[in-house]
Amino acid sequence: MSARRLLRLVLPVVGMLFTTGFVVQSGALESRLPAWAAERCQKARSTRAEPSGQPQHVEPPRVMAEGRVVAYPGAEVVVGTEAVGRIVRLNVQEKSPVRKGDLVAELNADDLKASRAEAEARVAEAESDIRYFDRELQRDESLVARRAGTIQNIDVNRRGLDSARARCAGAAADRERINALLAKTRIVAPIDGVITERHAHPGETVEVAAKIVTIADLNRIRIEAEVDEFDTGRVVLGADVAITAEGFPGASWKGKVEEIPDSVVPRRIRPEDPGRPIDARVLPVKITFSEPTPLKLGQRVEVQIVTQEAQQEASAR
Repeated sequence: MSARRLLRLVLPVVGMLFTTGFVVQSGALESRLPAWAAERCQKARSTRAEPSGQPQHVEPPRVMAEGRVVAYPGAEVVVGTEAVGRIVRLNVQEKSPVRKGDLVAELNADDLKASRAEAEARVAEAESDIRYFDRELQRDESLVARRAGTIQNIDVNRRGLDSARARCAGAAADRERINALLAKTRIVAPIDGVITERHAHPGETVEVAAKIVTIADLNRIRIEAEVDEFDTGRVVLGADVAITAEGFPGASWKGKVEEIPDSVVPRRIRPEDPGRPIDARVLPVKITFSEPTPLKLGQRVEVQIVTQEAQQEASAR
C-alpha cells in the first residue's frame, strides 16, 4: 500500500478522534461549573446558534434573579406598647381587617384612672379658691374706693388669688400628664390594613416597646429582587418582568421594574442552588405587580427581567 493511500485512510480517523475529544473535554469542563454559570453558558450558546431552517422566534435576553414579596415602606407596621402593663383586652385576631384609629389592645389602667380623679379634684378645689379670692378682692377694692377698707386686705386677697391660680395650673398639668399616660394604654391601629401576626395575648404583662400585632396593607405590596452585581448594568427602569413562584406550577405574572437603588448590598436571601455564592453582593431591585396575584407577603419568587439591550431594540422597532 502506498504512503499516499495510507494517509487518505488515517487522516479522517484522526480528525474524528480529535473532534470527539474536544467535545468530551468541553462537556466535562462545563459540568464542573456552578449551576448558575452552566445555565448562562447554555443560554449563550442557544442565543448564538443559527437555525438551519426557517427563522424561529428568539426570546429577548433576560436577567434571572430571586426575590421576596414585601410591603411598600409604611405599608407594614409592627404595633407595640409605650407603657408597662397587663393586657386586659385584645380585640383582633390574625387576618382581622382594621382601620386607622381602631382599638387593637388595651392595658390595665386602674391606678392611672385613680390618679386622674385625684388631679381633677385638686383642679376643682383650686378653681373654687380662685372664685372665692376673686370675689373678696373685688369687694375690698370697692371698700377702698369708698374709703371703707384697707390696702392690706387687698394685698392678702390678691396673694390668695395668685396662689389658687398657680395650684390650679399645677393640678391641670398633672391631669394632662395622666391623660397622656392613659392614652398610651389604649393601642390603636396606625394604618388601614390586615392583622398579619399577633405577638401577644390577653392577660400577659408587657414591657415598654413590646410587640403586640403586625399590620400590613396587602394592597400595597411589591417584589424586592436580588440582582447579581454582574447584571446591574443590564437592568433599566420600566423593564418588563416575568414572575413565577413555587406552589403555582405553570403560572406566571407580569410586573415592571419601578426602582433601582444606587448601591449594591450583601445578599439577604440564601440561594437554593448550592453552586451560587452566599456572600455575593446584589442590587435590590424593586418590582411592582402589573396584575393581581395570589402571592403572599414574604413569599419567595423568581423573576426574569428583560435586559436593557432588549428594551432598546423594542424601542427602535
